Amino acid sequence: MTTPSQWRAGHISLFLCNTIWGAAVPMSKFILAGGIISSTVLADIRILSGTLLFWLASSALKPERKERVETKDYWKLFLAAFFSTVLVQLFYMKGISLSSPTEAAVCMTTLPIWTVLMSALHLHEKVNARKVGGILLGMSGTLLITLYGSSTASGGSISGAACCLLSQISYGVYLVFFQDIIKKYSPITLMKWKYLFGLVMLLPFSAKDMFLTQWPAISSAAWLALAFIIIFSTFISYFLVPFGQKYLQPTTVAMYNYLQPVTATLLAVAASQETFGLVKALAMLIVFLGVWLVSTSGIRRK
Repeated sequence: MTTPSQWRAGHISLFLCNTIWGAAVPMSKFILAGGIISSTVLADIRILSGTLLFWLASSALKPERKERVETKDYWKLFLAAFFSTVLVQLFYMKGISLSSPTEAAVCMTTLPIWTVLMSALHLHEKVNARKVGGILLGMSGTLLITLYGSSTASGGSISGAACCLLSQISYGVYLVFFQDIIKKYSPITLMKWKYLFGLVMLLPFSAKDMFLTQWPAISSAAWLALAFIIIFSTFISYFLVPFGQKYLQPTTVAMYNYLQPVTATLLAVAASQETFGLVKALAMLIVFLGVWLVSTSGIRRK
């Protein structure tokens, strides 16, 4: 039974990590807007720093807590890294560079929709009317923000929103098709190997861009934003999530995703990165309602 202190710890951890992820969107936009660091290089930095940090964290574990990966699972981890690290980071960063912070963050909340669709197709999970309604609503909202909510004035584009959606679909593939290794290994074991394999796959193709980047020209504000993304968004947040997953219901965990676009929008508007109009507000509400219907479709009501 969950104690009051564990319940509070779960809510605090989810509030913090989703606030961090929401804040990372306008911060990434700020870094990319400088024109010095490309979306590919920023993805490289996250994967490289994540590799170093998670391997250091793993080495600090007590011997009895360290896991050994079975030889037959390495190829699965390699494929998992391709979908959940390489494709996710590349599409995510490219999407942020081409879309406004609000559009990017709203698209990021659609993960439950794609996961349910793929689970129905691959795992033959039952899809009830509530889930179907949520999927259709969510898709309508993303279509609205993609076709009508994007504007050059706020840094948006259809291709940007599409890239953000592709990043979530890629992560959905990981969640659905790699459940065996997700359940088999601890988060830190998964993260260190996924980031390492992701680095091996991505760096040979982007090393030239890393080398040609004018690092001395990067502003101190951009370095601070980059440090926040590396330390908090890439590393610390992944240690906060398990608390919420352990002590709270899955639907509660999913509901905290709504905090990300709210945080991203508030910071982006405050930083004059974009404007927030009726179409975006309506699209956000439609997506939220769709994801809520999908996330709560399995709850039994007394």
